Amino acid sequence: QVQLVESGGGLVQPGESLRLSCAASGSTFNTYTLGWYRQAPGEQRELVATIAPGGRAIYADSVKGRFSISRDNAENTVALEMNSLKAEDTAVYYCYARSWSSYWGRGTQVTVSS
Repeated sequence: QVQLVESGGGLVQPGESLRLSCAASGSTFNTYTLGWYRQAPGEQRELVATIAPGGRAIYADSVKGRFSISRDNAENTVALEMNSLKAEDTAVYYCYARSWSSYWGRGTQVTVSS
């Protein structure tokens, strides 16, 4: 059974940084695309960043230059380093993995507020 478990969410002030991590289990993920999505109140779930098995990353325009995604295939983890956080980054952040099927974590809350 594939499981994705996020950690690292919390409350931060605008301009601060936060690192999210996702631990994957139940499969071998070295060939999976991994990523992060988020859902703000009243909004659709949206792509934040994805990273391919070879390390190629795609970012939403809203986070380019501020966020960085990385993966550790040996540890089956994917991380999201979030810098210069803004109030509009407030959302539940979901870990994502895809091969033939797609899998989701349960989410971790990130709140950016002064």
